[in-house]
Amino acid sequence: MISALRPTLLAFSQFVRTPTLGRRVAGLLALAIALLLVLNLAVFVLIQRTADFNDTVEEAQQTRFVAREVLTRLVDAETGQRGYMLTGRLEYLSIHTEAIQRLPDLFEELTGLTVGDPDLGPRVEHLRALSDERQILMERTISLARTGRFDEAVALVRSGRGKVLMDAMRVEIAAIDEIQTTRLQFQTRQSEWAGNVTVIANAFGGAVILVLAGASAWLIRRYIYEVQGARDALDRLNAGLENQVRVRTFELTRANEEIQRFAYIVSHDLRAPLVNVMGYTAELEQAGRIIDKQMTAVETKAPKLVEQDALTAVREDVPEAIGFIRASTEKMDRLINAILKLSREGRRNLVPEPLDMTAMVRNIADSVRHQTHAAGAEIVVEPLPGLESDRLSVEQVLGNLIDNAVKYLDASRPGRIVVTGEETAGGWIVYRIADNGRGISDRDHERIFELFRRSGRQDRPGEGLGLAFVRNSVRRLGGDITLESELGKGSTFILKFPTRLILPAAGDYA
Repeated sequence: MISALRPTLLAFSQFVRTPTLGRRVAGLLALAIALLLVLNLAVFVLIQRTADFNDTVEEAQQTRFVAREVLTRLVDAETGQRGYMLTGRLEYLSIHTEAIQRLPDLFEELTGLTVGDPDLGPRVEHLRALSDERQILMERTISLARTGRFDEAVALVRSGRGKVLMDAMRVEIAAIDEIQTTRLQFQTRQSEWAGNVTVIANAFGGAVILVLAGASAWLIRRYIYEVQGARDALDRLNAGLENQVRVRTFELTRANEEIQRFAYIVSHDLRAPLVNVMGYTAELEQAGRIIDKQMTAVETKAPKLVEQDALTAVREDVPEAIGFIRASTEKMDRLINAILKLSREGRRNLVPEPLDMTAMVRNIADSVRHQTHAAGAEIVVEPLPGLESDRLSVEQVLGNLIDNAVKYLDASRPGRIVVTGEETAGGWIVYRIADNGRGISDRDHERIFELFRRSGRQDRPGEGLGLAFVRNSVRRLGGDITLESELGKGSTFILKFPTRLILPAAGDYA
């Protein structure tokens, strides 16, 4: 890590020590950025203080509101008490009861708002004690009235203790209001002072930034003239370089075409001796049956003339060898056919056209419906974004992937294959083919795209060419394919295509 940073540090040290125009511009810009950071920090602090002030105002207003609500509820309770005593009607008691039931919640909220406050906390506790005493007094009068002892209840009311308690509570609430008002006034003055300081600092910083911007603009103007001269010289060099790139690209394309033609010729020429081997294998098999028939006749007429080893060779060894030869030649034939297919695909001209991807994928899903139905699986095709590309190549890519997904479903659970797509930034479209099948081991995520490579249990027919063909086709279309998979849980193949396939013009390689 240190060795990698050393060249960068040396280059920066050389830049700082060398008195150049670029260094002066960089210094001014660094100073302006530092000043902007300081101003932003000041504004952030002011915003934070304003937010704290707003929280304090809200809390103070809530405290005052709850305190007054306590007094209001006690007045309602007192009104209900006296109404009942004067009229004996129970509806007045409901007013009293409702007000009393609300008081515990109000005191709980008020305590929470003033907890830890040395000025307000004791006053709230005193207010609670006065409220409790007032409630006890009201309950005694109501109890006396309920038992018909109205004279004693009225005498208790006329004693004046209730008024004393209510007046004392009003005093406490007024003190709470005054404390909160004083605090808000002090914090308002502090907030105004901080705001004024921030405005002055911003004005000063803005003036300095303007000066630095003017100096930087003058230096940059000089720098632009110097850069323009260097750019003209570079353009002259690039003109020759671009021509070399076109020539080399043309040579590379021609070499690639030669490789494809070579692969086609070699694969095609291999077919001739392979066909001969397959033909002579059939003749050997026929000759083996004739010899076996003759050996059977000799064995019947003259058993002593036939050796057991000869019978074993004719009836077991020769058919087994021929079977191995036939299986190997058939496999080689399939491999040659696959190579020829890859070669033909590489030499086929691509024809871009607008594609309805949703309809295309649904048609592919319909073509394998009998397989999914037999496996108890489903294919879900969500609405897909359109694409302008080569129809045959895209159909082959998606057909291979969906066919593989169906082929390698996990029989232990209902199969589900989901095809989705989305447009991404930069003019790309991404399609995902996700399944809940067997999954692929981490170590095989890349090798499955190689020729003749397969992963997992080899209990399905195939030669390991499908995904190699898919990746080759995707790359020809200017795209990419990746895999996300976990063994035993399923796989997701991710296709990334350009929204529009751009073919190189013939003159690009001239």
